[in-house]
Formats: sequence, C-alpha cells, structure tokens
Amino acid sequence: MNKRDTISRNIILILMIVVAAAFRLITFKYKELSNFTPVGAIALFGGVYFTEKWKGYVTVLLTLFTTDIIINYLYTSKITLWYSGAPWVYLCFALMVLVGSFIKKVNVLNVLLASVASVLIHWLIIDLPFLYGALYPHTIAGYGQSLIKAIPFEKNMVLGDLLFDFLLFGGFEFAKSKFAFLQTPKQLAL
Repeated sequence: MNKRDTISRNIILILMIVVAAAFRLITFKYKELSNFTPVGAIALFGGVYFTEKWKGYVTVLLTLFTTDIIINYLYTSKITLWYSGAPWVYLCFALMVLVGSFIKKVNVLNVLLASVASVLIHWLIIDLPFLYGALYPHTIAGYGQSLIKAIPFEKNMVLGDLLFDFLLFGGFEFAKSKFAFLQTPKQLAL
C-alpha cells in the first residue's frame, strides 16, 4: 500500500464518518429520535479502520465536536464550543474508539458485542448523578434513578448504533472487496 493509497483510504473513511454524522442533526427536527444517532457506530468504525489509531480518535472527536456546535446552535441560537458535561461525553466516545481498536476481525458478532459495550460505556458514565446537578441525589439510589430514566435514550442509541454499524461496516467491507486500495497491507498479503 503506497502513500497515495493510504491517503485515499483515509479520505474515504473520513467522508463516511462525516456523512453518517450528518444524520445526527436529524434528531433536532424529530425529538422522538433523540439519541438515535450514528455517533457510537462512528466511534467504533474509526477505531477499527484507521491504521494509525490517533487518526481515528481525532476524526471521531472532531466530528462529534463540530456536530455538537451545530446542534447546540439549533437549540439555543448561540454558538457554544464547550458545555459542562462535554469532558464526560468525549471520554465516552474516546473509550468507544478504543473498543473499536480491539476488533481485529470485522464480523457481525464482534461488531455487535462492541456496540453493546459502547452503549454500556455511555450509559454508565453519562448517567452519573453528579453530572445533573440536583436532578438526582448523589447516591447509589440516585445513580439507579438516573440509569432507569436513561433507558429510552440508551435504547435509541443501541438501535442507532446497529443501523449505522450495518451501513458503515457493511459499506466499507463491501467497498474493500471491490477496491484493493482500501485494504491494509496485511489484508493485501493474504
């Protein structure tokens, strides 16, 4: 795999992530789709396919940051670059990229298990009661209340991840079978 092929492969990966991320903006218009987004699938996808793993982290987190700015503007009519819960959100998605980097063989079972792990990471971290001020008591019981209230949102995240896993992973695996430049040197050697 020469440098031009590597650059082309990375551009394809970035474009797929950006196009999928655009679907995140639909939830502004359709509130019932809250959390039915591609972000978990994007994080796993970036972790799996970027051969230089730092590029997966940068692409995923920058895409999340950019869409956060747009979504926050749609809701508040103000440009918000950072918000109080952002460090926790970005930690979750960095961990999801890490989970994706552990997938050595892309198949339905591995992607499904990684998706479940990603949703659990999101659920267990984002729903810590101290992230919501006085909304929940800062106790184990308050954490339990927060987790229970989050179930509908996490259900939507699972469904969104599954749909976008299918589109991203399935689409890229299909493209790899048609275009050799999308394969890694290790795959080309087989």
